[in-house]
Amino acid sequence: MFKPVEDLSTARILVSNDDGITAPGIKILERVARSISKDVWVVAPETEQSAVAHSLTIRRPLRIRRVSRRRYAVDGTPTDSVLLAINHLLKDKKPHLVLSGVNRGGNLGEDVTYSGTVAAAMEATLLGVPAIAFSQMLSPGQAVKWDTAEYFAADIIRRVTAVGWAKNVLINVNFPDLHHEQVTGIEVVRQGRRKLGDELMERQDPRGEPYVWIGAQRAEDRGQEGTDLEAVHRGAISVTPLCTDLTSRRTMQELEKVFP
Repeated sequence: MFKPVEDLSTARILVSNDDGITAPGIKILERVARSISKDVWVVAPETEQSAVAHSLTIRRPLRIRRVSRRRYAVDGTPTDSVLLAINHLLKDKKPHLVLSGVNRGGNLGEDVTYSGTVAAAMEATLLGVPAIAFSQMLSPGQAVKWDTAEYFAADIIRRVTAVGWAKNVLINVNFPDLHHEQVTGIEVVRQGRRKLGDELMERQDPRGEPYVWIGAQRAEDRGQEGTDLEAVHRGAISVTPLCTDLTSRRTMQELEKVFP
């Protein structure tokens, strides 16, 4: 079990993301972290790495650029960033907590398998550090309601880290597309179902060559109560524990009958 963080004010906190070191969401999360602790480090991708999932760079060397005091950019993925932070930059004193985000856009349902934001938290979990991923829902063509994440994140961090959880679990938090005063509450819910890539757009480039663009359209199931999708679309903040162990225990039992 990850033990509760008894005193966040003295905890070392690592902040990362998948939108890149200059993204507005990571600046918000850094401010939130600094309101909790004085020992805050930021190690994030040099450029946007959305939907890279849990990719690890192994075919080329990685470069680390010092941006400012306790702030570093990595020319790799979110997984690379967290790995280098914990096992290289902070190896003499590893972080007590990793915060990933705040992502520009939700990470709900099956999104979590593609998400670099969730992957950064997953990498920390695999390295033995408790982690929380944060994402902010948005509407196309409208300003992102960053005030919601900034208003609620610190309280969520304090309340979540006050309890321990299993060492193969990370916490996934999604803020609804509402300003903070409109949020209906904070709910612990399970992962829903939402699949990216149902809309494929076939076009031709200026040279007449065909290409296919994966669209943003998703098939969603918002009607299932108790899921992250249903909660955020009802105006609540969703808190979902995700397990890094993907084993299906039920299927194991069935296969054991076939392979006694």
